[in-house]
Amino acid sequence: MSTLEKPPAPVKPRRLYWGGSWLVTVFAVIGALLVGAVLIVIGDEASRASAGYFFSYPWDFFGNVWYSVRDAYLALLQGAVYNPNLSGTAALRPISETLVNATPLILAGLAVALSFRVGLFNIGAQGQIILGAIFAAWVGFTLHLPIVLHVIVAVLGGLLGGAVWGGLVGWLKARTGAHEVITTIMLNYVAVNLLGYLLTVSWFQRQPATQAISTSVDDSARLPHLLGSGLRVHAGLLLAIAAAIGVWWLFERSRLGFRLRAVGANPNAARTAGMAVGRLQIVSMALAGGLAGLAGASQVLGVTGSVAGSVAGDIGFDAITVALLGRNNPYGVIAAGLLFGGMRAGAVQMQSVTGVPVDLVGVLQAMVVLFIAAPALVRSVFRLRAGGGAGVGSELAGGWTR
Repeated sequence: MSTLEKPPAPVKPRRLYWGGSWLVTVFAVIGALLVGAVLIVIGDEASRASAGYFFSYPWDFFGNVWYSVRDAYLALLQGAVYNPNLSGTAALRPISETLVNATPLILAGLAVALSFRVGLFNIGAQGQIILGAIFAAWVGFTLHLPIVLHVIVAVLGGLLGGAVWGGLVGWLKARTGAHEVITTIMLNYVAVNLLGYLLTVSWFQRQPATQAISTSVDDSARLPHLLGSGLRVHAGLLLAIAAAIGVWWLFERSRLGFRLRAVGANPNAARTAGMAVGRLQIVSMALAGGLAGLAGASQVLGVTGSVAGSVAGDIGFDAITVALLGRNNPYGVIAAGLLFGGMRAGAVQMQSVTGVPVDLVGVLQAMVVLFIAAPALVRSVFRLRAGGGAGVGSELAGGWTR
């Protein structure tokens, strides 16, 4: 080798950055659980009483703190996954309820994550869920089709309803420049009041007209149960998993997904490259709305069998948290949906066994959002090294976090 040539630089081994975005997410959940533990202790009568003589018998206080937190989170886990005190089919009820709660959260979370990937803030999943539920219910009780065909058409009806509502937002964005945050929030109110009106008209309301609830969908339009009639988990779960795989394929393997990612990364550069940015924004919001519509359809066809004013609950707003916690990654959204679905399912068991109110779950979800939105705070509290992952702001407009 010539003396003028430099030896090749040694290959540096890859380092694991303990401040990477996925680890920040994990520690954000841990941080939320720690905050929840503090609230459990504050609300525990025995812990408060023993704090009054802490300096005389400190172990009483520590013991009460340990048992109060342990019992609450153990009850939460048993209500979400497995309760050893139950037997037979009842032993599977906790995980069944978790999956039932997670199904619409996953679908709506995918809707929010997809729009985030294209640089659009979809705050309208709530309204899109309602429109999906309306369309699916109408198909379910109006058309009388063979069992398999009826389910497929009803699900497609829910998808169409959400897609129309989301596509309208994309059209307003592309043609008038109306900000999607404003239009989605306003359309949420329109959807709520539209549902309220439909629940008063004879062709939609259940007869005799004594309560605000729609006609029940035909049995042929109901999503089948996966573990028997005694457990509520239904085929909507498979639909949610298929949707997550489809969203992954869209962004990672398709030409359309490449264009959507380009618009999300830099719309001006995409426009310069000859891409129809406005058309892609309409397409992305229609796809996002369709996913949220599937969430509404899964609730009507798999759980309630009819539409009431509370059909969407808080799913559309919780979906924003699910998308953030999942880092806008389809598989991350599945994990986040399962986590929040488990929290919802276990909250009832936690309150009945330990007396800790179900509102604690809402606090935990809010703290997760707070910690996700402040990754520097999480790294500082848990002494994580910065690097190896983008913050939330960049993920809303940019690529996956790997």
